[in-house]
Amino acid sequence: MSKSVKRKNTSSGAGKQTYTGKLEVTRNGMGFVVVAGQDNDIMVERDNMNTALNGDEVKVEVKGYPDNNKRLKGTITDVVRRKQSEFSGVVEVHPHFAFVIPESDRMPVDIFIPLHLLNGAVNGDHVMARVVEWTGKTKNPVGEIVNVLTNESVNEIAMQSLLTENGFPLTFPDDVLEDAARYPDVIDKQEVKKRKDMRDTLTMTIDPVDAKDFDDALSFKDLKGGLYEIGVHIADVSHYIEPGSALDAEAYRRATSVYLPDRVSPMLPERLSNELCSLRPHEDKYTFSVVFKINSEGVVKEHWIGKTVIHSDRRFAYEDVQEIIEGATGDHAKEIHTINGIAQNLRAKRFKDGAINFSSQEVRFKLDETGKPIGIVVKESKAAHQLIEEFMLLANKTIAEYVGGIKHKGEHVPFPYRVHDVPNEDKLKVFSLFAGRFGVKFDLGSPDSIAKSFNKMLQTVQGKPEQHVLEQLGIRTMSKAIYTTDNIGHYGLGFEHYCHFTSPIRRYPDILVHRILQECLLNDIHPIKHLEAQCRHCSDQERRAMETERTANKYKQVEFMQDFVGDDFDAIISGVSAYGFWAETVEHKCEGMVSINSLNDFDDFVFVESEYALIGHSTGMRFAMGDKVRVRVSSANLAKRQIDYDVIEVPLFEGRRRPAGAGKRSDTRPDRKDSSYGKAGKSHKSGKSSAKSGSKPGGRPGKPADTKRKKK
Repeated sequence: MSKSVKRKNTSSGAGKQTYTGKLEVTRNGMGFVVVAGQDNDIMVERDNMNTALNGDEVKVEVKGYPDNNKRLKGTITDVVRRKQSEFSGVVEVHPHFAFVIPESDRMPVDIFIPLHLLNGAVNGDHVMARVVEWTGKTKNPVGEIVNVLTNESVNEIAMQSLLTENGFPLTFPDDVLEDAARYPDVIDKQEVKKRKDMRDTLTMTIDPVDAKDFDDALSFKDLKGGLYEIGVHIADVSHYIEPGSALDAEAYRRATSVYLPDRVSPMLPERLSNELCSLRPHEDKYTFSVVFKINSEGVVKEHWIGKTVIHSDRRFAYEDVQEIIEGATGDHAKEIHTINGIAQNLRAKRFKDGAINFSSQEVRFKLDETGKPIGIVVKESKAAHQLIEEFMLLANKTIAEYVGGIKHKGEHVPFPYRVHDVPNEDKLKVFSLFAGRFGVKFDLGSPDSIAKSFNKMLQTVQGKPEQHVLEQLGIRTMSKAIYTTDNIGHYGLGFEHYCHFTSPIRRYPDILVHRILQECLLNDIHPIKHLEAQCRHCSDQERRAMETERTANKYKQVEFMQDFVGDDFDAIISGVSAYGFWAETVEHKCEGMVSINSLNDFDDFVFVESEYALIGHSTGMRFAMGDKVRVRVSSANLAKRQIDYDVIEVPLFEGRRRPAGAGKRSDTRPDRKDSSYGKAGKSHKSGKSSAKSGSKPGGRPGKPADTKRKKK
């Protein structure tokens, strides 16, 4: 938190100031309102929060300005928008009324339920309740039961609670469903006349095997003479969602779909996401398209942008296309090989022009009929995924360049760009010093030289033991990608202009892009008011969705590892802090915490941030990012979503430099042997430690910014 507050008025007397911002509530109940453009947050004591909860957008009133530049204190006068309106809990039914006792401490009071809004719930049921009124005139909010969970599995309750805790409702309001239901199943002949008809051109979709919302398709035509016509066709969601409608308001509120291990919480009702807008095979669909004339080297000779109607001839899973690329026979094999060749050339050129070639692994859970994980599969990015990725990137870049070149009344058209800033300077300095230990040199002179250094490093360490640690740490130096009208370019991709155009079924910014794009094509531009605020909202919702997805994956990891308590696994140290280190099992990619308290019998360890390591004061024993360790699962706490490991074998450290004045502890120092591990002696339980994964200052840095279900 900063040291001063920018004042809206020059007066320092008793005048009242009102600000709008986001409320953040600490564990002790103190609140702070974060106001965009202000250097400091506004403190709100518990008694002055009105009905506001953590994460709500609120109005806060401040009376005057304190002396000595102290922090401002305020009173919340209104809740502009709630982060969370649905809460899980147990219902208590009385003769004339009922209450839901919430499970989460995020709702500090019980929810009053009129008997006519119980919707079938009975005393003792585990339920989901939605707050429908909370005026502040009474202590308790008024709610209704939206779902009875008593007979649901523990997993069902956990996943639903995760969604609601992060502000993603479980159901759609009736007016939204009615809005979605009024659209016909078939396309309109008059509407087709307004579009480019591409139903006779070979068109295919390529998606995950279990996908239902197909929002992109590729068409292909051999133009002869070394040129090809490749169309990128995107579901025309904006055709169905009218600005200002109930459907539009709900889509904006959610801003994104959320992908959990066993379900999707969609941005749009299934009537649209899985039916009308989904580019299902053998159905005519409305699309917004970018059609490229391109040669085999990936050089675009010309392009066309506009609304189309298509007919998908074939629905491929990534695995189907990958088999064809690797030599199997299959439908449209010739076309797939041609498109793949062009995609790989686009990819090579992109990295040559400055894009950073980071790779990442994703994990998918195999689930039984109750949602319990019975296996874990590591997903790899193969040529089939890259084929789609490159053409989605090309389309997004092309759209952003087109709109970025248009002016309205002498000004650039306000537009929701997807931007990515240069790496954090402090993190980068620390990382470059660490990378130097592996013979990697970084040129920090300019953004271009930094990108070249990253790519040279990634190429140099390919296949070496240090590859994983350098990739992960490199990713963590990166800024987070966001939506904004201020186009600073996308550093990671190496693009001066970039936007999200290709996934309007699951991302609201893409809908905004479609609307603005159509106005530009028609030369009928009406700039969207408060577009920057909408960009901030979409960026916030994206972060919430990613956090929800990470937490759900962590829940499944813990649930999976419950069956392995007491078992031993090879692991890699994936993060280090002053409170211990995190280790990720090689076999299952399940991450857990090794508390520093559990290492006390080995030595007294000090966290050395510049080396991403814990170093023993007496022995020089090291636990560093990327080191191999052998761990035993000591506990898997589902309520805390936490796995604890004990170290049973540690990395050898002979020849490594010890801290100055380091002593020798022969009773705990492992034997030096020619193996990848040294014996660490008996194990020590870490379950008693207060250290929690990711819960302490100086803990593990965050994950990559642009993790997606499907790269576009």
